[in-house]
Amino acid sequence: MTEQRYYAGLGDFLNRGKAALAKGPVALVFAEDEVELDTTLRHHQQLGFNSVVAFMPDSFALPDDLVRSVHRVGYDMVPEGALENAVNAVIGAAEGQWLYYCFNAEYLFYPFCETRTIGEMLAFHTEERRDAMLTFVVDLYAGDLAAHPDAVSLETACLDKTGYYALARPDPANHNHPRERQLDFFGGLRWRFEEHIPAPRRKIDRIAIFRARPGLALRDDHTFTDEEYNTYACPWHNNLTATIASFRTAKALKRNPGSTFDIDTFGWHNSTRFEWHSRQLLDLGLMEPGQWF
Repeated sequence: MTEQRYYAGLGDFLNRGKAALAKGPVALVFAEDEVELDTTLRHHQQLGFNSVVAFMPDSFALPDDLVRSVHRVGYDMVPEGALENAVNAVIGAAEGQWLYYCFNAEYLFYPFCETRTIGEMLAFHTEERRDAMLTFVVDLYAGDLAAHPDAVSLETACLDKTGYYALARPDPANHNHPRERQLDFFGGLRWRFEEHIPAPRRKIDRIAIFRARPGLALRDDHTFTDEEYNTYACPWHNNLTATIASFRTAKALKRNPGSTFDIDTFGWHNSTRFEWHSRQLLDLGLMEPGQWF
């Protein structure tokens, strides 16, 4: 492992890894386990992120090409608040840069991502005076759990083509009116198997793409302390949104002893094979091109 790409911990990365954060967009990938970690990192490299930073225990393995190309930070995701602590620390060190975060076995898709880089997309988003982008975490799951008991299979990945909905987001400071241009989104496995999902974890919206600035902080519900960052669009027209295709929920439901024996299949009449293409997600209404054509 090349010395300049490995950092012994978050503090070491913030001290020595300034070059990785000097120019965005930067992808922060948090490894909860080793499942599809390599494909997750390569996927985001191929989207055109200037740097890809992997937060992962030292015991996890990486192929040689990723050792040379990914900034690896020794990090444990088990402690409470591990994600928010790391993201907020990076925010403080990357003022003005576009950041994105996800977990392993999650794959970002945005409109026309097959032919346009993440930088091109964010340049347009910036022109629209937006500093954050709403992403929908769309659950993926293996079509055959007997063949793939961990529920993860890139080749047979399925998703729900319907069953998504949104509710007005309450404003604790004003019980008569919900928050402006904010919604709570639901659907996928977190909706269909909600009895196994704690209520605060059932939402599928995540502000996963955002510009770092002083005083900004990520909260534990994937929203930010600046309420404008949590909006789905500006006041005058619809904006771009993106999708994170994620095996994370399926993986957790099959790993958890309280749910695994209750689930023989994730398939139902609204399952469809995932095509690994932005056009399918656009057609299903799972992301919005806004004014970008």
